[in-house]
Amino acid sequence: MSMNVSFIGLGVMGYPMAGHLANAGHTVSVYNRTTAKAQQWAGQFKGEVALTPALAAQGADIVFMCVGNDDDLRSVVYGEDGVLAGMAEGTILVDHTTTSAEVAREVSAKAALQHVAFIDAPVSGGQAGAENGVLTVMAGGDEAVFAKVQPVMAAFSRFSQLLGEVGAGQLCKMVNQICIAGVVQGLAEGLHFAKQAGLDGEKVIETIAKGAAGSWQMENRHKTMLAGEYEFGFAVDWMRKDLGIALDEAKNNGATLPMTATVDQYYADVQALGGGRYDTSSLLARIEALHKK
Repeated sequence: MSMNVSFIGLGVMGYPMAGHLANAGHTVSVYNRTTAKAQQWAGQFKGEVALTPALAAQGADIVFMCVGNDDDLRSVVYGEDGVLAGMAEGTILVDHTTTSAEVAREVSAKAALQHVAFIDAPVSGGQAGAENGVLTVMAGGDEAVFAKVQPVMAAFSRFSQLLGEVGAGQLCKMVNQICIAGVVQGLAEGLHFAKQAGLDGEKVIETIAKGAAGSWQMENRHKTMLAGEYEFGFAVDWMRKDLGIALDEAKNNGATLPMTATVDQYYADVQALGGGRYDTSSLLARIEALHKK
């Protein structure tokens, strides 16, 4: 069923996500901090451009957001130009940004004062997953509200799961990033070892990918890692933001994350090499840079 929806934030993830909503037949209004990007989107997809988040939210049954971090989220939600200023009672606010669980609960509480429901719903799958409409959505919030937004999110996702109350989606995304960090570091060390041992990296991956060592990272990143290509994908700067959120949460819940803390520092080394915008698979570049010293 077609709905009136808004999408706030047209970055590498939000741009195609909003596009899938339009292609699914929903009436879409978009807002982006850089208006030219919103106009570009409107030229590619069927939808309207709004000059403020509040104007984008007016008349929307569901407002989706995908911005940068906690502060970016607050900047588009609060104030006279924020989405809450434009939302009516009984509507739903869905945040796909990767943020802290704390800010998710904060925004939910503010929304509730206006009788607006809130779902925190960070995603996994990267730019390719957004473009192909096959993201995984990790959600927190009320079950009945989630049931209303799940069919709409299906336009850009292949799987979505409600993990618990508001904040649970963000906590699950932290688990996701913790696991990715370890897998990428292991893959980087494995490929480095293969090179040093004189093995054909492609044949090694072809052999081990079908067994217990196989992973999404191995399947989708080994070729570019072997070629030393990192100018794409999910940026190291954003991964450090995400790992920082997880490490801060671990201090609150008592979790011990030694590997995550170590890989976070490895990513700091990549940043120092000028690779802040490199894909997260660039951990191999760090190893190779150290090996040359």
